[in-house]
Amino acid sequence: MTKLQAVRGMRDILMHEIPKWQFVEESIKNILNCYSYKEIRLPILEKTELFTQAVGNDTDIVSKEMYSFDDKNKASLTLRPEGTAGCVRAGVEHALFHNKTQKLWYMGPMFRYEKPQKGRQRQFHQLGVEAFGFKGPDIDAEQIMMCHRIWEKLKIKNINLEINSLGSAQSRLNYRKILVEYFTAHKNELDEDSLIRLKKNPLRILDSKNPDMKSLIADAPAINEHLDQESNNHFTELKEILDYGDIKYSVNQKLVRGLDYYEKTVYEWTTTELGAQNTVCAGGRYDNLIENHGSSPTPATGFAIGIERLLELIDHQKVTDNSAPHIYLLISGSKSKKHGLLLAEKIRNQVKYIKVLTNCGDGSLKSQFKKADASGAKIALILGEDELEKEQLTVKYLREEKPQITIKWDEISNFLNKIELD
Repeated sequence: MTKLQAVRGMRDILMHEIPKWQFVEESIKNILNCYSYKEIRLPILEKTELFTQAVGNDTDIVSKEMYSFDDKNKASLTLRPEGTAGCVRAGVEHALFHNKTQKLWYMGPMFRYEKPQKGRQRQFHQLGVEAFGFKGPDIDAEQIMMCHRIWEKLKIKNINLEINSLGSAQSRLNYRKILVEYFTAHKNELDEDSLIRLKKNPLRILDSKNPDMKSLIADAPAINEHLDQESNNHFTELKEILDYGDIKYSVNQKLVRGLDYYEKTVYEWTTTELGAQNTVCAGGRYDNLIENHGSSPTPATGFAIGIERLLELIDHQKVTDNSAPHIYLLISGSKSKKHGLLLAEKIRNQVKYIKVLTNCGDGSLKSQFKKADASGAKIALILGEDELEKEQLTVKYLREEKPQITIKWDEISNFLNKIELD
């Protein structure tokens, strides 16, 4: 029999890990709410053409990493490798951008066929934040400030911001010609991937992680020398806002991002704490993407945060596990079972936010006490045959040195409402 195990690069998130996930997710959601961004929930499956058109055929994501297949109607579908394309599709389909501005966010699993390693799995989770209908650099700055606030909330240190401008479509086209001339003159120094990119998308050579090409890339012509005036003004104003807001950054003229739809502002938040997978958050502007999908021209900007990488950076010791029950209800005797279940329901109805774990199934009181102690509950309520006959419960404190007491059924909710359970 084949051993049952998860698909390579797709891992289970077990119960003891959930509190830190919930802590990160709730912290981020609270910050997004402070900026009045609204949640949108998107399908995990999209038509393959959505990504080939939006992300770009020549990107690593589309050419190497997508999980695509034909469904029963012979339509090609893809597990989403990123969220922006799907968010744009939803906005166009439901007319969310027509004479409107939108600030949206989503969170969930993405899929890329990559070599699994620390900080990089084939199923990974991402927060996506997108703003539509805002043309100026102020929205770019606001989103960068939002990221900074997230790092502060999660107490993440040693994280650095790199920014750049890719300019307009026309200025990139002009810069592309200059790059082709430069890299063609050094063709014998290019690796196999870069030779392919030289023909299809030479800007992507600047994103190469091959250490042997580091000096060659460093000496390549800088894009900021070839920006159009509008893009240059946009970038200058963005830097002024960040300076005024005391957001530290460095300009990386070789930062291009791995997706074809970016233009003007691009940025990455990186750390030295994660080894090779050092990018925690990345984003930028994609003003032409919506128009390219057949809708009216709409400026747009956004960013994505890798949740798994974020989890690697937080202090897990400071994350409180709130999953333990407040009360463990022990039940002894067959006649007590139905009364125990009804009493537990009464407590849940009458005591706000209380967590009651009822012992279901058989077991001696001794074994039930072991379960109660292991559950982390603060109080054990005991309903045995004597308690059933007298319509009362025995209260035993599991975490404090207090004597056990008995309480009538109709008084238990008032009692629990008056004591400190958290």
